[in-house]
Amino acid sequence: MGEFELIDRFFRRPVRRAALGVGDDCALLNIRPGMQLAVSTDLLVEGRHFLSTVDPARLGHKALAVNLSDLAACGAEPLAFTLSLSMPRPDERFLAPFAQGLLALADRHGIELVGGDTTAGPLTLGITVMGEVPPGQALRRSGARAGDVLWVSGFPGEARLALEVFRSTLSLSEDDFHAARRAMELPEPRVALGLALRGLATAAIDVSDGLLGDLGHVLRASGVGATLRLADFPRRPLLARQPVAVQRMALLTGGDDYELLFTAPEAAGPAVQAAAAQAGVPVQAIGRITATPGLQALDEAGAPLDLAGWAAFDHFKS
Repeated sequence: MGEFELIDRFFRRPVRRAALGVGDDCALLNIRPGMQLAVSTDLLVEGRHFLSTVDPARLGHKALAVNLSDLAACGAEPLAFTLSLSMPRPDERFLAPFAQGLLALADRHGIELVGGDTTAGPLTLGITVMGEVPPGQALRRSGARAGDVLWVSGFPGEARLALEVFRSTLSLSEDDFHAARRAMELPEPRVALGLALRGLATAAIDVSDGLLGDLGHVLRASGVGATLRLADFPRRPLLARQPVAVQRMALLTGGDDYELLFTAPEAAGPAVQAAAAQAGVPVQAIGRITATPGLQALDEAGAPLDLAGWAAFDHFKS
């Protein structure tokens, strides 16, 4: 199977929103008048970001989900995406389910594949997503202000449990392992929540490299600090059954959650809850933004927690 047959068999689809999609040197996108283009790129490398044993359909889903999560954190509506695919050789047993998982998620969010590239090499997936957002309404990292409440969506920390099982540092029951692995391999991008938070959230980021590290980006960009309350973090039984030390590690440094971490004025609390209900996503207040730079965490009993040595994922250090 050659490059162009691979594209035709697995990735060519009729365009719906784009003016021109797969097959030419460039795609052509129609942007609604008065909208800005939001663009983000992520790279997934076998052995670094995913295991060789991952279900190809789940890999296709996740490859697009992590990019849609970036649009969600910006409050942008998905529009189109490109796929760059490197693999040792064309393999229909991989490509068919991979394309199915990828395109099923694309259809759910009304986003279409409009181009990309394929080549021989180590299994590597590069996706660039494009969305649109009205001028001045994009959620950014730099808008947090002292007194804002810090919120998180969903249930962060669960995906980290699966990683620790793969690292042989943690044992889970079969049911718990399957649930944790599902959290790691099938994240749900919070696009609807990101759209609903436009005009409410003052800053936002998606949790991809660990909550502490990603929150740090917001604090530095905004020139503020924060206090976290571990007692307020949402926990389902999957995480709550683990020792407290494991819970803290997963909640504070676990990556692959792709939940939204955002700030909003205290008075906006009811509106935030209404927006979350509209999006069908649970949210929880877990802290507050402070005027003094720096990050403090209070443990489950309200005592200061020493954060020395706690680090987020770093692609060149971890």
